[in-house]
Amino acid sequence: MKNSEIKAYSVEELREKIGSETEGLRKLKFAHQISAIENPMKIRESKKMIARLKTELRAKELQK
Repeated sequence: MKNSEIKAYSVEELREKIGSETEGLRKLKFAHQISAIENPMKIRESKKMIARLKTELRAKELQK
C-alpha cells in the first residue's frame, strides 16, 4: 500500500486498518514463536505499515 493510498483514507478507515494490521502482526508474531514463518520480513513490513497508518491518522487529527 502506497502513502498516496493511505492519505485517501478517512479517520475511521485508518483506525479500522490499524486494528486489522495490529491483529495481523500479533498473529504473525505468535506463528513465528511456535515455528519459524516462511518470510520473517513480513513482521517488519507489518510494523512499518502500522507506523505509516498511525502517522497519517495523527496528521489528520491535527488538521481538525
